Amino acid sequence: MSALEREVASSTDRAGRGPQSSPSVPPSAKESVEGKLLKRLLSVVGNPPIEFVLWTGERILNTTQDIIARVHIVDRATLLRLVKDPHIAFGDAYSEGRILIDGDLVQFLDTMYRLAPSQPKAVRTLGALLRGAHRARRNTLAGSRENIHHHYDIGNEFYSLWLGSTMAYTCAYYTHPDATLDEAQIAKFDHVCRKLQLRPGESVAEAGFGWGGLALHMARHYGVKVRAFNISHEQVVYARERALREGLASQIEYIEDDYRNISGRYDAFVSVGMLEHVGVENYETLGGVAHRVLGNNGRGLIHSIGRNQPAPLHPWITKRIFPGAYPPSIGEFMKIFEPWDFSVLDVENLRLHYARTLTHWLELFNANAERVRAMFDEKFERMWRLYLAGSIAGFTAGSLQLFQVLFAPRYNNNVPMTRAHLYV
Repeated sequence: MSALEREVASSTDRAGRGPQSSPSVPPSAKESVEGKLLKRLLSVVGNPPIEFVLWTGERILNTTQDIIARVHIVDRATLLRLVKDPHIAFGDAYSEGRILIDGDLVQFLDTMYRLAPSQPKAVRTLGALLRGAHRARRNTLAGSRENIHHHYDIGNEFYSLWLGSTMAYTCAYYTHPDATLDEAQIAKFDHVCRKLQLRPGESVAEAGFGWGGLALHMARHYGVKVRAFNISHEQVVYARERALREGLASQIEYIEDDYRNISGRYDAFVSVGMLEHVGVENYETLGGVAHRVLGNNGRGLIHSIGRNQPAPLHPWITKRIFPGAYPPSIGEFMKIFEPWDFSVLDVENLRLHYARTLTHWLELFNANAERVRAMFDEKFERMWRLYLAGSIAGFTAGSLQLFQVLFAPRYNNNVPMTRAHLYV
């Protein structure tokens, strides 16, 4: 590692702190060709309050505002890759330590996300074309298993470092500002159960159960029986062991199988954090599963990351972190319900709850960064830090949403008239 890299790395990504001075990197007296190119690019994207420092020590700043971050590019090849395909190159270069951020990483990413809608049409069109060149893998039966394995089967120990005791890898629900991560995740479980109005003795089908926390909560606190389906082998093993250990194995059946193979009849259907992995082309199939298991009665709830308008997930995320993932708009959500004549009862957006959830995750992740590096390597640790920080920025900047949609068969009149039951 060079002296510059050591200096920057020592002050990189510190939440709540602005960029530190870099006295060993004096501004260049003469602007290089690379500097001129970068300055033109900054002008096109709206002149963010960010200073760039090239490998030569040259500094590029195209605004009079106070800077919020300093970006160090360690060699010319990295800059050229960034210009050619920024959607993939930035994340890869950051992960490999070829781009170093001096300042608050989340604030830096939030600033860049907020500038995106104001970019000229030509730039947005080019961005769309570049994103189109990085198409996500389809979620066929085989493709879904491969996609899920890539993200979830990398070790339960890794996830346990930063998800908290519930091991819930979905948006929490903060009933008060000082709630801890675990308190907010349990509040989310309750929020879902109250929306479904679960009663003792009822049966629930769950599509995609993560590490099994919601099913355990439903069985323990609401007296229901749950059949939960998931195709991540490591998660299934973990959930079964936990249910046995906590004396709930007789109420919960964790099944290693695809949601498309759910059979039987149930009082409720729930899916929390799985829709992102389904693919829009399979939404009618998912709706058909819910229709088959609920019949003319019952209630259903789907909880998913979404968008205000149709757009793919960031190509770096789908390539390196979440293959096959896609966050739907509300309009796309309806492709689940309309073909089966479901009635949508309630839609809630928990966007800022997810930003806070991710902030808690990132804090725990950073506190365990050394252990993550020991499990994998420095590139993996930086890659996941960028993923978590970028996700926070996506929710705070509003490019990502979090939708909970409650629905029921059209013939079911046993549905709540008000929301009073949610806030007891």
